[in-house]
Amino acid sequence: MRCCRVFLLIAGICVPAGCHRRSGRTAGAQPFEVVSESGIEMIYLPGGEFLMGTNDGNDDERPPHKVKISPFLIDKCEVTQEMLAKLQLTNPSRWKNPKRPVEQIRWRDAKEYCNERSRAEKLTPCYNEKTMEWVCDYSANGYRLPTEAEWEYAARAGSDGPYDFGSADKLRQYGWVAENSEGQTQVVGRKSPNRWGIYDMYGNVSEWCEDVYRASYYKESPAVDPTGPPSPGKDVKRVVRGGNYKSTPALCRATARQGQRTGNTDACFSSDCGFRCVRRATPEELANLQRK
Repeated sequence: MRCCRVFLLIAGICVPAGCHRRSGRTAGAQPFEVVSESGIEMIYLPGGEFLMGTNDGNDDERPPHKVKISPFLIDKCEVTQEMLAKLQLTNPSRWKNPKRPVEQIRWRDAKEYCNERSRAEKLTPCYNEKTMEWVCDYSANGYRLPTEAEWEYAARAGSDGPYDFGSADKLRQYGWVAENSEGQTQVVGRKSPNRWGIYDMYGNVSEWCEDVYRASYYKESPAVDPTGPPSPGKDVKRVVRGGNYKSTPALCRATARQGQRTGNTDACFSSDCGFRCVRRATPEELANLQRK
């Protein structure tokens, strides 16, 4: 799916609109675009270290702490209704349009999409469908939901501010939020991407992450590839990131956290939730994707 315009990433150049200090990343490595075996645009993000969280937000965003992230691929755009239809999965969205993001999707149904997309590309699915919460095998090479740390790393795009583009008054250029969305989702990829070429990280739909939500988790989070606290087994909330078409600028900050019930056992879940996929790739797989 060619959802977005081509972008150019040049080492060492900072976009004038928001020149924040860059957090650590593998020396010389730069994000770049690939196309998956099923034709979906993704961005390869080299691993690196960044400061996750902030002292300038809500209590659950504290304390700021260093996190090291391994390299991964992330969808350039949010999963669209067209992408769901290609795998013959039910589209739960209120605003039907092939190019708009999937919304009001349950956490487990998002994971089902990840597994089906993995199978379609002959990758090993990450999720064990025989377990109650579809336990994730992070060593598998298939698709999955991003961890909360991966999501924030991708959203920050090397910056240390609340938005990678600078101040909140520029938000309408980068995302569909309350002030410009007309009260509904919009076609993906129509706003400016972040500096790593990822679209709609601010607004449009909030995005499911893999992690269990716990407000105090940052006080004990591991320093390398954290995957969230263990599941309490009942009344589970999962992390949602990114704000949505109804959000204020504060909810769209890169560090803003929310916890939502998944809708796995009842109808009590957010109608604003969509998602995007990530996966790990070996150097050989990455080289094959670059040749496509």
